[in-house]
Amino acid sequence: MSEQTRTTAWVGDQVHDSNAGREGIVTDIRAGTYVLRPLHSWTDLWTAPDVGCLEITVSREERLRRREEEL
Repeated sequence: MSEQTRTTAWVGDQVHDSNAGREGIVTDIRAGTYVLRPLHSWTDLWTAPDVGCLEITVSREERLRRREEEL
């Protein structure tokens, strides 16, 4: 069975925010606004009001798979 690829970012996905010019993790979605944090920090949150500016670079599922392989 082939894995279905999502095109819309969701909580836990690693994304590139073209508006901010940075990469981060989606931590929350509030009324259509995406809340992101830097890859290696829990501080310095920012928001992306337009999902169209977010490109998934690593899905949540793939991030979890990679983490399990490291253990």
